[in-house]
Amino acid sequence: MSVGRSPFVNDDHRRPQAFRIDPAARPDKVRRQPRAVPTSKIRFDEEPEGQDIVVVPPAVLPSSRGLKWGSILISALFGLFVLWAGLSATSLIEQLFARSVYLGWLGVGLAGLAGLAALAIIIREIWGLLRLDRIEHVQADAARALNHDDNAAAKRALSALQSVYQGRHDAAWGLKTLAEHETEVMDAKDRIRLADRDLVSAFDGEAHRIIARRSRRVTMLTAVTPAAAFDILFVAVQNLRMLREIATLYGGRPSTLSTFRLARMVIGHLAVTGGLALSDSVIQHVVGKGLIGRLSARFGEGAVNGILTARIGLAAVDVCRPLPQEAEAKETLTSLVRELANFSSERVNATPST
Repeated sequence: MSVGRSPFVNDDHRRPQAFRIDPAARPDKVRRQPRAVPTSKIRFDEEPEGQDIVVVPPAVLPSSRGLKWGSILISALFGLFVLWAGLSATSLIEQLFARSVYLGWLGVGLAGLAGLAALAIIIREIWGLLRLDRIEHVQADAARALNHDDNAAAKRALSALQSVYQGRHDAAWGLKTLAEHETEVMDAKDRIRLADRDLVSAFDGEAHRIIARRSRRVTMLTAVTPAAAFDILFVAVQNLRMLREIATLYGGRPSTLSTFRLARMVIGHLAVTGGLALSDSVIQHVVGKGLIGRLSARFGEGAVNGILTARIGLAAVDVCRPLPQEAEAKETLTSLVRELANFSSERVNATPST
């Protein structure tokens, strides 16, 4: 049975031909007549110089205004405690006077000494908070001078910076060098960079040593501590001490309240920058070399806690440093992790196998 040919198939083959398509006619553009523009209406936008915008570490954001029952509760309890302490002291002094005049006056003297010590502590706490606020203002003025080339902000930042480091023996040479070259530089950005080079950058090496020392100590304490509850306590104490050391190094005088406020600022900075999460490169650096596999479980936990302590220390440097640090000069977490990994390896090799 033969299949019939389709009537739509043509046996004649067409030869290839070239066609030329003329472009569509474009409408003539209407030319604008030349006209004169007053120079007062001409505005030139300054082109950026290609440098990164300086980011100021985020301070503690003010909470929403309103009635705070927690603060009212704490204030009321504190007031009741003060009244109870005052009545107890008064009753005790009256009883001492009833026993003997000399005992009564001795009680009055001790109560006055206790009140004087309490007043000194309150003044120290307030001074520490004011010192921390001054460093925040220096950071804001320095960032404005670098971002917007503001000479007024640079002048305020340098004046406050010199007052912060005035009287410190380790900053005497930097203050002298800065005073000699400050009048030779007119640009606001260069003045801030000059102050950073001559004065503030001298403390970066010591800050690195503080962070490395505290990270190693956290690693060892976590490895030898028998209970997990003690781990949290030791790590918290070491981190608070590290914050106090870094703040003192860069010109702060942290007291108890200012230390907790500084810890809150560091946590806020880490939350904004995402620094609490260990990056893949850091984990690969530690795990990829087989370090965690060769260590015991306790040493592995200690290494992780040490890395987190180092990250908190770097965030504390960003918060406590009066002048913003250049991106290429910043201490990286990788270098600290490398030191911590070498330290952990040495400890493991020195520990006899059981």
